[in-house]
Amino acid sequence: MGNIMPRGAVSGFLLLATVGAGLAANIAWAQSQDYSGAAFAWKDGGHVYAKVCSHCHEAHVGPVIRGRDLPPAYIRSIVRGGLRAMPSFRPSEIDDGSLEKLAEYISKN
Repeated sequence: MGNIMPRGAVSGFLLLATVGAGLAANIAWAQSQDYSGAAFAWKDGGHVYAKVCSHCHEAHVGPVIRGRDLPPAYIRSIVRGGLRAMPSFRPSEIDDGSLEKLAEYISKN
């Protein structure tokens, strides 16, 4: 019976697989959007947060990021470079202007 995973390992594996699938779906959605101009525009930082960030950060998958007075420069750095399970987002996925609005939104809310 050496091939059977302990119950905790199975739960951890399933959680990781679920998180990975959700993250992949969010990234695929962001990559499918047309960011080239008038065809697609984020309304404001709250819109970006609601459509992209909240899927993990409001579902207790990622850490709570609102209400922590995080500096906008830190937020921009993490979004562009990624950190641990947080993927990086390219300028083709969130343009610099929208990222600035997102960073201000998160730092103030």
